[in-house]
Amino acid sequence: MDTPSTTRPADPDRLEHLEQSEEFRRLRSSFRGFAFPVTAGFILWYLLYVLLSSYAPDLMGTKLFGHVNVALVLGLLQFASTFTIAAWYSRYADRRLDPPATAIREGRTAQAPTEPGRAAR
Repeated sequence: MDTPSTTRPADPDRLEHLEQSEEFRRLRSSFRGFAFPVTAGFILWYLLYVLLSSYAPDLMGTKLFGHVNVALVLGLLQFASTFTIAAWYSRYADRRLDPPATAIREGRTAQAPTEPGRAAR
């Protein structure tokens, strides 16, 4: 059984003020500066694989050694690049996104008025 949330609904005016703050804009810009180019690069890399599979079957069927061909190697590299990007993002978020997000969250919590009998979160 789920327990009801103990947090109050967000005040739209305060949220709008938060979204317009310089700290939040820098955080959003930092996230977008990482996420958009990496996502575009990965999509292009995936499309390259699909296009090569469709339009260059002779190239993709080229045997590299034994029963391993170019298509198999590129397909496995798709998985490797996915995990590499996930690890890269995790490291990036730990260093560049989490500290400012925590500071913004703590600053917002410190400014929030408390109800009688309830401590600030």
